Amino acid sequence: MHMDLNTVVELRDARERGTWRPGDAWLGGGTYLFSEPQPHIRRLFDLNRMGWEALRPTPDGGLEIAATCTIAQLSRHPKPAGWTAAPLFEQCCRAFLASWKIWNAATVGGNLCNGLPAGPMISLTAALDGVCRLLDRSGATRTLPVGDFVLGAGVKDLRPGELLRSITLPGRALARRTAFRQASLYGLGRSGALVIGTLDPVDGEFALHITAATVRPVRLGFAVPPNAEAVREAVEHAVAPDEYFDDIHGLPAWRRHMTLRFAEEVRRELVEPDRSVEPDRSVESGGPVEPVGPVESAGPVASTASDTTEEAGR
Repeated sequence: MHMDLNTVVELRDARERGTWRPGDAWLGGGTYLFSEPQPHIRRLFDLNRMGWEALRPTPDGGLEIAATCTIAQLSRHPKPAGWTAAPLFEQCCRAFLASWKIWNAATVGGNLCNGLPAGPMISLTAALDGVCRLLDRSGATRTLPVGDFVLGAGVKDLRPGELLRSITLPGRALARRTAFRQASLYGLGRSGALVIGTLDPVDGEFALHITAATVRPVRLGFAVPPNAEAVREAVEHAVAPDEYFDDIHGLPAWRRHMTLRFAEEVRRELVEPDRSVEPDRSVESGGPVEPVGPVESAGPVASTASDTTEEAGR
């Protein structure tokens, strides 16, 4: 449901140059902006008039995603055969707690700029080595990895008047095998833990990407295939106890438990495919879960898991 922003006194074309002042905000899809009161906003600058191409290929075989690209456009975009990571796009799009109406309005850039732990476009672009291109009011640009753009829950490296212009995914990242795990407390709930694994076909690097459970994206790279103990130690070292997000969608102890569980499942799927086991279906039904450590009760759990190799053949 959208609501009126009765504190907004002016809607302006984002192509216009002018002084950025307190109370100004960029308007993309508006699905978050109009979902709750924004008493601090006075002027909106409409980015939909910028005319940016939603998606375009890059010379290295990668993909540039405009900040104004909608979730529906990203989902529908044809994926070349060489993109082994292609199924990850749909998996992350469907991790949204959103209807088709939201898909046709919500933008990739808006999801990143909200900086919420459960933002699935953060999960997607961070896992595929996305690089943000930022544009200020003077036209100057700077770039930084998605993992450095989102600093915490709702905290971004975005200066006053600066906007996110696009996110570029390199071709090498799109050629990686991936494995995906996601859990919510309820079947249609917001992500409480989301872990993506990637395996580079060039140098064999295995990487874990942790989002939703943590206040910021966390990447763990392994130059040689790790064992279960190495993965667990790396996660415990990289994520401090106070970095597990705490809200009504999951307690920190439960998020930590699911992160460690998914990290090991992803490791087995990509590093030891012959030993990989099907995810425990009791997780989906809210059945018993063997604890990795002390876990406070957090209610029923729904999870999804998928390997790109299997999905690509469907």
